[in-house]
Amino acid sequence: MNRGILSLFFLPLAGLPQVDQQRAAEAFNHAKTLCEREGGNLWRTSLCGPIVIADPATKTIATNQPAPEGPRLAVLGFANAAMDWGGTRWTTISWPFLAAMQDRQGQLLIHELFHRIQPQLGLLVPDLPNDHLDTPEGRYWMQLEWKALSRALGSSGETRLAAVGDALAFRAARRGRFPGAAESERALEINEGLAQYTATVVAAGSRSEAARSAIEQLAKAPAELTFVRQFAYPVGAAYGILLDEYAPGWKRRIKPGDDPGKLIEPFAGVRPVKDLEAAAVSHGGPEIRERETRREVEHKARVAELRRRFVEGPVLVLPRGRNASFMSIGMTPIPGEGTIYPSYRTVTEWGTLEASAVLVYPDRGKLTVPAPPVVEGKTLKGDGWTVTIAEGWVIRPGPRGGDFQLVREH
Repeated sequence: MNRGILSLFFLPLAGLPQVDQQRAAEAFNHAKTLCEREGGNLWRTSLCGPIVIADPATKTIATNQPAPEGPRLAVLGFANAAMDWGGTRWTTISWPFLAAMQDRQGQLLIHELFHRIQPQLGLLVPDLPNDHLDTPEGRYWMQLEWKALSRALGSSGETRLAAVGDALAFRAARRGRFPGAAESERALEINEGLAQYTATVVAAGSRSEAARSAIEQLAKAPAELTFVRQFAYPVGAAYGILLDEYAPGWKRRIKPGDDPGKLIEPFAGVRPVKDLEAAAVSHGGPEIRERETRREVEHKARVAELRRRFVEGPVLVLPRGRNASFMSIGMTPIPGEGTIYPSYRTVTEWGTLEASAVLVYPDRGKLTVPAPPVVEGKTLKGDGWTVTIAEGWVIRPGPRGGDFQLVREH
């Protein structure tokens, strides 16, 4: 969780039953075994803590310790996150997602348990947008960095050093083309990258197994619909494992303003890459360029359709709530407007919203969904969304013809 926003990996899987208490107990035991085996060595504190697994449809839950008295958090089951409940910071897991994560359950649990202790480590920082990673150029250099990191993890000696140097050169080339990219990428690598590094290492049985897992994550990364948020997970795992090799004890020194790539430079003895284009070719640059050219045609058509639905056509304008859950997989920037957030849910002073997708305007304090709505008392329904309006709020005509907006009732 970051300043009221929950990073969500929620899969809306139809037909799943309520939380299976036996399966939940097995997950709790799995987390406990991994935490106790790790023993608090990575971050000088235990990863173990309270966990709640919840199903958003049936409202059933399972906890590894007695649940707090009083009402439950409205977002339980919609988010894999960390949040305060009854005066205690809990790890919250979405039951539909857990049920679909049979092969990577350990990584999921440890990733989210790290988020629970992240604030006390002083390593929780505000997220910043990374829209440049939805452009062909940003994606090209990111994939080259992934390729070089994979080679580094799978090799040793001079070959590894050369691959680390290539990764850092591709990283610098990308950030040099997009002002502000170094800071926005770095922030997410601290927030999500460190969590994924911790999950990868703790869930693995050995260093070699952790490296193989990180290589696998890097290999799967290009298949993501967008890299805007997802990039930080494989990057964080890779740099963390390499830092373990070159700079043991780095976790004792890391600060919220650090850059994982910068941390490795003085310890790895990386030499500048003389021929960037030759290095790119050695990591499959031409093939990546060709693939990105084809992808861009499809991507432009998709963004144009999203712009038509969420910007140009009639919309319902809603205030942006302080707390929201969403699916980070598939987040899509609409240049000059905002970002499409899939599987979005918010519970706030004006009511609730559940939507398959919304357009979030981060600098304008609002979000939009396609209009017109169908009104059923205090419930409004539209194309892929449902809003329940709280007392004291009403729907009025918006600033454009055909638009609507939710405002306080005078």
